[in-house]
Amino acid sequence: MANTILKLENVSVYQKDIMVVNEVTFTVEEGEFVYFVGKTGSGKSSLLRIIYADLPLKKGFIEVAAYNIHLLKNKQIPYLRRKLGIVFQDFQLLFDRTVNENLIFVMKATGWKDKKKMDAAINVVLEQVDLSTKGHKMPHQLSGGEQQRLAIARALINKPLLILADEPTGNLDPTTSAGIMELLMDIKKQGTAVIMATHDYDTIHKFPGRLIHFQDGKANEIGSLEEAHL
Repeated sequence: MANTILKLENVSVYQKDIMVVNEVTFTVEEGEFVYFVGKTGSGKSSLLRIIYADLPLKKGFIEVAAYNIHLLKNKQIPYLRRKLGIVFQDFQLLFDRTVNENLIFVMKATGWKDKKKMDAAINVVLEQVDLSTKGHKMPHQLSGGEQQRLAIARALINKPLLILADEPTGNLDPTTSAGIMELLMDIKKQGTAVIMATHDYDTIHKFPGRLIHFQDGKANEIGSLEEAHL
């Protein structure tokens, strides 16, 4: 029986002091792929930020990777984020450091100390994202698709239970996007849950998953994009 990685009960999402989504309730099991769909400003990205403790949870209950977000202390946030991988549309890489150094920065920030173990983990994760020969390169020497693969490698380095991806294909051409989606689907097959916020409905048709639709202050699971007239 699959483990529940994420549980939300009656969660409200605020942007500043304005409530944009109310009474969100759903669970995500290990190895599931879930899409957040809906218009810009409907609360998709804000909910992701609440899940990884970048925005406060003002109302409702969230448990992610066995952490109760409402009770989470600031000193516990790095430990929570070791259980999560976060992928952004704009990559958010450190452009003054090599590929390897980008990964080392994240590892040190989440408590790694043993250099041999760090080197071994970097080799494994770069192989996984097909960047095994690029460790010495600077990010500006990589293509857009390779930069996003590095961002995914960074998200994978702590072997997370859940990856949160906010428009990860938004800045990529269709062929490169398909490669990134194939990589995320492979990660899912290995048991890591993935939540992806996206406007890319062609991608959803090609790579099906559960759909949670954000509209009119609600976030409800739907059976198909057609059901929500998307």
